[in-house]
Amino acid sequence: MLKQVMEIHELLDSPRAGGGEVGDLIRKRGADEVTVRRIEGARGATDFIKVRIKGSAGGAKSAQVPTVGIIGRLGGIGARPERVGLVSDADGAVAALSCALKLADMASAGDRLHGDVIICTHICPDAPTQPHDPVPFMGSPVDMAIMNEQEVDPAMSVILSIDATKGNRVLNRRGFAISPTVKEGYILRVSEDLLDIMTWSTGLAPVVLPITMQDITPYGNGLFHVNSILQPCTATSAPVVGVAITAETAVPGCGTGASRETDIEEAARFCLEVAKAVGDGSCRFHDDQEFQRIVSLYGPMHHLQTPGRTAS
Repeated sequence: MLKQVMEIHELLDSPRAGGGEVGDLIRKRGADEVTVRRIEGARGATDFIKVRIKGSAGGAKSAQVPTVGIIGRLGGIGARPERVGLVSDADGAVAALSCALKLADMASAGDRLHGDVIICTHICPDAPTQPHDPVPFMGSPVDMAIMNEQEVDPAMSVILSIDATKGNRVLNRRGFAISPTVKEGYILRVSEDLLDIMTWSTGLAPVVLPITMQDITPYGNGLFHVNSILQPCTATSAPVVGVAITAETAVPGCGTGASRETDIEEAARFCLEVAKAVGDGSCRFHDDQEFQRIVSLYGPMHHLQTPGRTAS
């Protein structure tokens, strides 16, 4: 998928980057549905883009075939005028849109996956920055509730959330890692199927991102979050897995020249292979019987998907 990564990277690395041009490219290459919506926020505006690539037996054709959601998470692709160029935080958008472009190319050539795939992200070349420990984060022109509203589609049966996850000291390896599956407030075991696909697609031992209870709660509650990689889990009952593009050292999200196309390609290709396997029934994000068992033993955890109790 390196060709598609290079194309998307070059297209986004511009102060004029926007959803219209990216949407036109993916549409011309064979995507079934592409929508772009510009939303104004308190700190600027951004273009949300949603792409659907129909499967041979997915969507309206069969409710039994899962629809895979791929979400590119980020604050913005650029921090202009403070920083010139594509920032590290853009990795999630580049990876997700590369998946969309590759799937469009495949569909045009006659290779359709079994199930539908919906890809969502947003494009903002001049997003704000914000303080964060150990290195600065990218902010966003819109809040997390709007992001989830625009990017978490009810049709998604499972979700892969791709995010640059380099501003930390808990994962020190360059490449990408996956998180445990998160569903309805529960952090579940890491999917063995996903570990297999990660191993096969990279030729390396799998790497797992450590996450905490704080990470799966909504932004805005005053708790520390490693980043926004698992925020989609606060807005859906579908199982969510984070795909974290990582580094050996703590890299600020607003840092330029920090994106490695080969790392992005590995993460994007992993997502494509997962989409294939979910559609044909050979990959599960979680064991539903075990999930029902844990809920029957300990009760629902939906409250962790809410802002929590208000202070009295």
